[in-house]
Formats: sequence, structure tokens, C-alpha cells
Amino acid sequence: MNRSVPPPTITAVLPLAAATPAVTSVSPTSGSTAGGTQVTVTGTGFTGATGVRFGATQASFTVNSDTQITATAPAGSGTVQVTVTTPAGTSNQFVTFTYVTAPVPVLSSVSPASGPASGGTVVTLSGSGFSGATAVRFGGVSAAFTVVSGSQITATAPAGSGTVQVTVTTPGGTSNGVSFTYVSVPVPVLSSVSPSSGPASGGTVVTLSGSGFSGATAVRFGGVSAAFTVVSGSQITATAPPGSGNVQVTVTAPGGTSNGVSFTYVSAPVPVLTSATPNSGPAAGGTTVTLTGTGLAATTAVRFGATPATSFTVVSDTHVTAVAPAGTGTVQITVTTPGGTSNGLSYTYSGAPTLSGVSPNQGSTSGGNTVTLTGTNLSGATSVLFGATPATSFTVVSPTQITAVAPAATAGPVDVTVVTPGGTSTLPNAYFYVSPPVLLGVAPLSGPLAGGNTVTLTGTHLIEATAVRFGATAATSFTVVSDTQITAVVPAGAAGPVQVTVTTVGGTSNPVSYTYLAAPIVTTLVPNQGPASGGSTVTLTGSNFAQTTMVLFGAVPTGFTVVSDTHLVADVLAGVAGPVAITVTSPGGTSAPTTYTRVAPPGI
Repeated sequence: MNRSVPPPTITAVLPLAAATPAVTSVSPTSGSTAGGTQVTVTGTGFTGATGVRFGATQASFTVNSDTQITATAPAGSGTVQVTVTTPAGTSNQFVTFTYVTAPVPVLSSVSPASGPASGGTVVTLSGSGFSGATAVRFGGVSAAFTVVSGSQITATAPAGSGTVQVTVTTPGGTSNGVSFTYVSVPVPVLSSVSPSSGPASGGTVVTLSGSGFSGATAVRFGGVSAAFTVVSGSQITATAPPGSGNVQVTVTAPGGTSNGVSFTYVSAPVPVLTSATPNSGPAAGGTTVTLTGTGLAATTAVRFGATPATSFTVVSDTHVTAVAPAGTGTVQITVTTPGGTSNGLSYTYSGAPTLSGVSPNQGSTSGGNTVTLTGTNLSGATSVLFGATPATSFTVVSPTQITAVAPAATAGPVDVTVVTPGGTSTLPNAYFYVSPPVLLGVAPLSGPLAGGNTVTLTGTHLIEATAVRFGATAATSFTVVSDTQITAVVPAGAAGPVQVTVTTVGGTSNPVSYTYLAAPIVTTLVPNQGPASGGSTVTLTGSNFAQTTMVLFGAVPTGFTVVSDTHLVADVLAGVAGPVAITVTSPGGTSAPTTYTRVAPPGI
């Protein structure tokens, strides 16, 4: 029996269809309406991409991988969808890019404009429109950066080579490029280490000399890192860490690690400094300083701060003399021996002093007055001179002020000089010695108790008068007429003599005597009447008659004789019959009137 056999079934194997591309993000998400923003498109299925569009507009692009494309945004406006097209289709995720009207950033300078090929140089970018920056690129390589302000960015150069263009990208677009050059950095070379030994405890300050030290990142003693300071491309100062035996010192810089130079750790004692004399000197250097301490016999270096002494001499294990180099401010003096580096002692560089003022600027030839000197750099003053004569004493109040007691000197101007460790300053003719005043006389020699009268004082050196005193009481006022004459208004005083003096900046004069007189007092008049024809005398009894200068019958002066301070005889003047007032006047004033009556002769 024949059975029909169905034909075999053949199954065709078809190639799998490629996945449609998918866009997950774009960065940055915004840019200038003028286009030009470099945009990173991230997603999947980008292999073989044939188009990238911002909205309906085609962009130029580069496929970096199946998951990343870099595209240059075309000109546009508003918010548009970014799509990627491949032979498998076009992405349809709604990932957008927004066109903004922010200004395109402008890059005006890059500082520094060069750095090592290994990167790491911190570069300052200056320009405008940096706000919201999304990228800084050195050539096509992104750099880490910080937006300082709208006009400044700091960025760390990535590794690179040759000359590249630095650009800044913001929502407004990508800036113009400014050149940055990658340079080859030489491997550092270490030629010497000084001192070449130190204590096992470390702490020795060592000077490394060589080349290629700029930008050094490490100094090692053996395998141990040391604290260090790059002084220049050819010098580093480093503090040796603790260690033992003989080790190799190396320097690591952007160009690599240097050759090694030996440093030996020894067990010698660390030197100790106890004093430095003097402990200050001029900024120009040159001062010889005596250092006292212990463990100084093997001294290999003396430093003032980081600067070696101009020269030094080891006197003994406890003394070293060193010549200070030039410097400024206050520094630490140290001594280095194979045992290490000593403690530091302060040494102050003093600027040259400058004197600007002297107050008061004059005084007595006898000296003794306190004078204030002002200026700069007066600290540490060792001498103050008036002319060639040292001040009696002086005190440094501050770096800008000294008080000094003027010494005695002859009359006339003198220079004032201040000497400090930093130098000498002189103000020519800055202080004037004034001769003390001399009184020769006072006229009149007496006056009333109430004062108010004017006297004339004569003498020498009166022109600088600052006070006239009657005893302890200042004159009501006075006028300096000349160097030899003063007129003064007498103040009120008590009866009796007082000493009159004149005071000037040159001192106080010798005294001359002036007498306060009470006004005359008449108590009796004998006789108290007489013929109108006059020709007789009367006797006045009272007090204060000794200095009588005038006796008046009415308004007419008459002759008189002072018998004593209590008796006076006066001539009677002829006159009209009737009463007339008699008064007695002296420098002390005028008495109260006493009545005398003229009697007419009898009629016939």
C-alpha cells in the first residue's frame, strides 16, 4: 500500500532587525540661538547614525560610541526635540534642547598661558559671559573648573601636548579660543644638599640646590616625605624628617623625580642657642652678632631666617660670631651642626630712622625740659643728641616717638640726632636754646593795693616772655615791647613788697621788688582854718604818708614836707574865703578829703 509522504518543511533564518535608537539625555540642555553649542547626546543604538536633528534642523555630529554622540547645535529658537536617526529608524523620546538669548561667552585671556604636558596647572580664564558655564575645554578635552564670576573662571588643565585652544561653553554658546601651550618639563636634577648631615631626631633645615625644581610636589629623605619650600627653580629648603644612617634625598617635580644625594643621620647633640648680641641691626646687614649657646663647635651654617650669614667664625663650643646679611623685619637666627639645627633667636632688621618733628622746639640753656621727638623706625634707639651733647635721658615710647630730656647748652640753634641700630637721622637746627631772662628794674616801684596801674620792666632776653608775675599772681596783662622792655598791668595785692619775675621758654628771671601801698589816710588837720591870704602851714596827722607825691588845696598843688609816715606839713595857699578840700596823694592812691576853712579878714 502506497502512502504519500509530505515534503520536508524548510524554515528560513532571517537576520534580527536593529533596535531603533533611543535618546535619554543631552548636555548641556540649552544654548545660544546663534547655534554652535557643543552638545553631548546620550542614549542607545547610535551606531551607524545618519542624522541628528534639533527640531527639524540637521546638526553636524560625530558618533563617539553606540551610546554617545557629540553634536553642534544649529541656529534655532525656543525649545526643540533632539532626535537621532539610524538605518533602524528615528528616536522618539521627548528629550529637548532650549535656545536662549544669553550672550556668547568671550574669552580674553588665559593665565598662565602654558603648563606641563602632565596637566595640573591651575589656569585663570578672564573674559565675559561666563555665568552658567557648562564646560571648559583644552582642545577637545574637558577640564575641571569653577566659575568665580561672570568674568572669571579657574580651571585645572588636563594632560595634553602642543598648543591647544581653550574655550568656555555656556547656555549662550561656545567662546572664541585662546591658546594654551603644553611644554616639556625637565626632570629635576639635585646637585647638593647642605648641610649633608643632621640628628636622627630630624628637624635640620637643609638647602637643596640644583635645577628643575619649579612646581616640586615632594622632597623625600630615603622614602620619608619632608616639609619643604620651593625658593626658586634651583633651590629648595626642606626640614629633614627623623631617620637613621645614610639616605638619598630626592626631589619630585612635574618633570619626574631627581637623582639622589646623600644625607647622613648622626647622633651628635642638637646645638642650643641662648643669646644673640646685639639682637637688631640695619636692613643693609653688616652687623657682627655674637651667638652664645652649647654644641656650637662643629657649626656648618648660621642663618638669619632663610638667608645664610655673610660669614661666621666658631670661637668655641659656646660662642660663634656671625655677620648679619641684609634683611627686613624680625627673623630667627639658627645654627646648624651635624647634630641638627638649633632653636631660633629673634633678630630684628631696623629701617633707617627718620626724624620729622621736635616739640617743644626750644628751651632754656640750663636744659632739663622734656622734648618729644617724632618720626619712623625709632625702636631700639641707642642715642639722642642735642648738637654734640647726649640727652640727659631718653625713653623710646614707640617706633614713632621718643621723649628726651634736653641737656644744658649755650644759646642758639642745635641739630637733633637719633641713633638706632638701623642708622642715624638728624634734623638740622631743630631745637633752639634760649637764654634765661634778666630783670634790671621796674618803674614805678610801687602802686595801689587794687592794682590796675601799668609798670615798665626793663632787662634782657625778654622777647619770649610767656608770663609776668607779682609774687605768685600773674599780671592782669602784659605787652612785650622789645627784648629789653615789657609793660605790665599790675594785679591787686596786699600791702608790702613783692617779687616781680618774668618767665620765658629760657626760664624764669631774677626778681625785682615792687611795693603795694595803701592809700594815705588823714585823721586830723591842725589848724583847720586860717586867713584867706594864706602863708601859714598846717599839720596833717594820719597814716601812709611816707610815699606822698602831692598835696592839693582844692585842685591846686601846694608845697609839703613829709615828717614821717604819720605826719605831714603842708603850705596853706591863699584863696577865696570859705571851705576847701585838702587831699594827699601817693602811689598807693589819694586820701579822702579833709576840710580847711579860709577866713576873710574883718571889715573896717
